[in-house]
Amino acid sequence: MDSQLKKGLLEGCVLAAIRDEESYGYKIIGQLSSYIEISESTLYPILKRLEASKLVSTRNRLYGGRLRKYYKITEKGKVRLREFCHDMDQMMEIYRFLRR
Repeated sequence: MDSQLKKGLLEGCVLAAIRDEESYGYKIIGQLSSYIEISESTLYPILKRLEASKLVSTRNRLYGGRLRKYYKITEKGKVRLREFCHDMDQMMEIYRFLRR
């Protein structure tokens, strides 16, 4: 798969994974792993970009004696996720055209 296309897909998938509740890296990987291949070394730069773009907010919480970083989608992130879904609908139309 084209790396730029996969990057966009992964960002949309990460936003979707935290759309309903905040989450942390390992849990996000678990949620996505049955749909798309993603590793920690791929996920954390994506989360960092989403945070820098104000699409997610973060907070640290003590868990099992360590700090765990939790990610929550922002209103701006929800808008971006809706845009992503709209773009995907358009891509599916193109895909259907190509496959006929």
